[in-house]
Amino acid sequence: MQTYQPNPKRYQNMIYRRCGNSGLKLSALSLGLWHNFGDVDSIENSRKLLRTAFDAGITHFDLANNYGPPPGSAEENFGKILKTDFHGLRDQMVISSKAGYYMWEGPYGDWGSKKYLISSLDQSLNRLGLDYVDIFYHHRPDPETPLEETMGALHQIVQQGKALYVGLSNYKKEEAAKAFKILKDLGTPCLIHQPKYSMFVRWVENGLMDLLGKEKVGCIPFSPLAQGMLTNKYLHGIPEDSRAAKSHGFLKTDQITEDNLSKIKSLNELAKEREQSLAQMALAWLLKDERVTSVLIGASKTSQLEDSIACLNNIQFTEEELVKIENILES
Repeated sequence: MQTYQPNPKRYQNMIYRRCGNSGLKLSALSLGLWHNFGDVDSIENSRKLLRTAFDAGITHFDLANNYGPPPGSAEENFGKILKTDFHGLRDQMVISSKAGYYMWEGPYGDWGSKKYLISSLDQSLNRLGLDYVDIFYHHRPDPETPLEETMGALHQIVQQGKALYVGLSNYKKEEAAKAFKILKDLGTPCLIHQPKYSMFVRWVENGLMDLLGKEKVGCIPFSPLAQGMLTNKYLHGIPEDSRAAKSHGFLKTDQITEDNLSKIKSLNELAKEREQSLAQMALAWLLKDERVTSVLIGASKTSQLEDSIACLNNIQFTEEELVKIENILES
């Protein structure tokens, strides 16, 4: 296999945004390894995706303990490719992981106890072959563990040098506000919040985005293309190889309603007017908000990844375009 030589001009065309009130900048697009990097996937395809992303100036790679399938295999495969292809480039990358969902059997492999979070990160570091991750997230709130314990574990992880920064994912406004205060008082402020956010999923606009702006915490939306609905994939029905058609996918066929298809088609027409694909417009729509540090994208093919990256050629919207989008979404 030919030795990988990164594109020497990779930093020239990417946009980098400061993450909250920190010294860290993230690429405007980050590559998520939620899908397409497990043992069920081709490691050669995973390698191509990582190289394509890095060559385009994407520096942030987002994982979690349970990504695969099977759980843990995405971290293992990323660790292997990191060692073979990206040797000597670790300091040019921001690598994140998370814990908070079910990972192993018994009472210590889920949610938000100190026992679980610290054990899980130790396992993740072992799979990744790293001494530390750049960002470690609590993946979801735990209603049964005191928030002070969960945030204390994140603080301890930074004190131990196992993570440089900490973040939260899937926390609603009230939960996030309490967590931010605890972390700030401990001396390990929250760097970034990762919520589900797209044109179709907008709960974050009910106060969370304002809180992030006020507290100077970065925002990195996941599922920005609504599991593929905000692409051209479903304009003519449900393809056999699509995520909606696969029983193990998170997007179900009943989400592809006539109402949603009508909106997708109208949005696609507007994207054409902007000389963008629907996916590019959906990503640009999130990046128009300066409180959004980076948008987390996924891809199963390099062509999809390249299409998403091209959104950066036009992330400006006229007032008329924004009104059109709102009218379509509210119709």
